[in-house]
Amino acid sequence: MSEQTGRAQSAERADGVVVGVDGSDAGLCALSWAAAEAKRRSVPLNIVTAYTIPVFAASSMDAGYATLDDEVIREGAAEVLRQARATVTDPDLEVRTRVESGDPAGVLLELSEEADLVVVGTRGRGGFVGRLLGSVSSALPAHAKCPTVVVPLCVAEPPPGTPARREVVVVGVDGSERARVAVLVAAEQAVARGVPLRIVCALPPVSGSLAWMPATVDQEALTFDVRRQMEAGSNWLRSHFPGLVVESDVIDGPPIEVLIRESAAARLLVTGSRGRGGFAGMLLGSTSQGVLHHAKGPVMVVPDAEDPRLADRADFDPTDEE
Repeated sequence: MSEQTGRAQSAERADGVVVGVDGSDAGLCALSWAAAEAKRRSVPLNIVTAYTIPVFAASSMDAGYATLDDEVIREGAAEVLRQARATVTDPDLEVRTRVESGDPAGVLLELSEEADLVVVGTRGRGGFVGRLLGSVSSALPAHAKCPTVVVPLCVAEPPPGTPARREVVVVGVDGSERARVAVLVAAEQAVARGVPLRIVCALPPVSGSLAWMPATVDQEALTFDVRRQMEAGSNWLRSHFPGLVVESDVIDGPPIEVLIRESAAARLLVTGSRGRGGFAGMLLGSTSQGVLHHAKGPVMVVPDAEDPRLADRADFDPTDEE
């Protein structure tokens, strides 16, 4: 095990899976998920905690006291890290630990430039560690350079009567180019896990309450068009992932509600970090924040990226026959 203290002094890379911890149950839940994912991928696990000196301490104490305060807080953060490390007992998993000084969201964002995946929990306790979880799980996915997985505490402690999760990866789409990048990543996740991929598009009902929806749009015609496009997308995916079982579904309802329901039954829910509207102004990206706060299972948010496999997507678009 190695411990790095401060980004300027960190010679060790953060490749593999990076997970943020802060001593909370949510952080430990995220750590457990991250450790299993690192083992599945055969990559290192990087356990990270970050701290900042409270503003009042920096402004009201002289240099001597500020130095002492920094040492106390750093040692407290190191103890959180030691306790977290002790919960990972797999002897075959390479584990690295590091204490970082700085804003937790900024620390994880910087590490995302090297990592394959960053994992955080949905709630944190704050305290001397600052705000590693909670608000970080909102800020990080929108700006990370690699996919981010947010793991809710209910994954470790499911409420009584919770149905068993289905062995499937679910991805939400809205017809945008950015959503297609998320679909490719979701397909990779499904293949790696040996499970089917379920593609879901949520269609809010066409009504007068949607001022942006043209009055000429017909709900039935819109649904038909979306289904055709999703079938084309499924055929495109199969061309790049032979043998992948792909199912698609158009579900009536607000995107946030639909994806939250899907998250309760799936092993993993995948979304893009933002969208451009796609089929009919549906905003997958903007819903990802709402999904993250209320999801019932792990949610992977995929950042925008260039992918050469997008080049032949148009070849599978349906054509209208006269």
